[in-house]
Amino acid sequence: MSETWTFVCASGELLPGEMKTTFDEVTGTPIVVFNLDGDLYALEDQCTHEEFELSSGALDAVEGSIECVLHGARFDIRDGRALCAPAYTAVPKFPVKRDHGGVWTRDDRD
Repeated sequence: MSETWTFVCASGELLPGEMKTTFDEVTGTPIVVFNLDGDLYALEDQCTHEEFELSSGALDAVEGSIECVLHGARFDIRDGRALCAPAYTAVPKFPVKRDHGGVWTRDDRD
């Protein structure tokens, strides 16, 4: 588990309906951070169906979901749960915060 927060971007660089990717240097985890109507959410940037980055997919800001471009699996960006086949396992969700004018996240898994 990483106790170190990873800088994602300046707060103004992540507008509602947008996403940014980062890399937790401590755990080696790719993370994608979403701004959904001003609320921030962070998920592991990897589809649980097949190892492929979710950030390549389409963000549906109305539904609050991300679709993997590889096979069409969709995930709720608020909690990471799989919304349709071929994925059945949730994507790990991480804490995200605004601090010192920036957006920060970390891999908090044990």
